[in-house]
Amino acid sequence: MMVQFHQSYSYEDFIEGFRPSITGDGFEIKQGSFVNFSRKAADDRENKYFFIIDEINRGNLSKIFGELFVLIENDKRGNALQLLYSNEKFFIPHNLYIIGTMNTADRSLAMLDYALRRRFAFYEMNPKFDSDGFKKYREALNSEKFNNLIGKVEELNEAIAYDETLGEGFRIGHSFFCNISEVTDTALKKIVEYELIPLLKEYWFDEQSKVREWSRKLRSAIE
Repeated sequence: MMVQFHQSYSYEDFIEGFRPSITGDGFEIKQGSFVNFSRKAADDRENKYFFIIDEINRGNLSKIFGELFVLIENDKRGNALQLLYSNEKFFIPHNLYIIGTMNTADRSLAMLDYALRRRFAFYEMNPKFDSDGFKKYREALNSEKFNNLIGKVEELNEAIAYDETLGEGFRIGHSFFCNISEVTDTALKKIVEYELIPLLKEYWFDEQSKVREWSRKLRSAIE
């Protein structure tokens, strides 16, 4: 199952809370997405279940997880706690895995709560321009201009990584260049003019000389 956190996502959405009843004559306790999925996993111990939280750092994590801070620990799996609204006993089974995704370059958001961070292992996903899959993709496209642009973006990523105000988390990923079936001047220009350069303007909004320098380099790569 997959959900996406945002600023309005709450404990009531994730665990349980009061919601208008179907009959319309009041409120009733309804279980949230995670509790329902956990109980489904508990009834099927032979299989692995994965609960994916997209944009995990966009929500108020302490509020959303509540008492689950304890239950998600490895050595607490299978132990039950009493839920806030229903007073029912709830536990997280061993065959349920929680995966959270986040963009570390999003400066408008706080990093993960340290209490929650201690309960997760972290895996960093870097730009994969040098991966075997992307290399085969480039070979299949067989475009000199495309290769020139990728080479220039790799140089740009080095500059971004060493920039004191940015860092490795702000490097440009390979997803900007995927799903192109045929390389055309129009397609490359759209990537440069409407995706890459606007991103650089955000990165270096107070250093216009860098924006102009790299805009020129990117444009020249596809001429």
